[in-house]
Amino acid sequence: MAEGWMRERLPAHELFSAGLCAQEGAPADPVALELMWQAGIDISSHRARGLASWMMREADLVLTMDKAQQRYVMQRYPAAAAKVARLGEPCDIDIPDPYQQGVAAFQHSLLLIQRAVESRLSSLTHAHTCTLS
Repeated sequence: MAEGWMRERLPAHELFSAGLCAQEGAPADPVALELMWQAGIDISSHRARGLASWMMREADLVLTMDKAQQRYVMQRYPAAAAKVARLGEPCDIDIPDPYQQGVAAFQHSLLLIQRAVESRLSSLTHAHTCTLS
């Protein structure tokens, strides 16, 4: 959902997402598909993939959903630590993973994603590539 929302708000930027425990090749959750469709964003072509070292090298900015992910990514890829930040850092929010939870959890996460992206728009317009984990 974060990648889809960011693509909508930053269409001129190269964006890609990856997960720390992604099921490689899995499509977006049906609840996420529906919520994003309702927002006018089609994420039906999304396929999950795991975070890889080449992504860390190529990204200008790596955005995580929460503090625990941020710490993990910085520890695993110390050479890229300077370009790792939380998506919700400007508004001091962590975005919970709604995977295998109900519609309410997805709605809550999407609202937080929207808030975080909007708060980051000015700084994101200067980055060329973003990875969301």
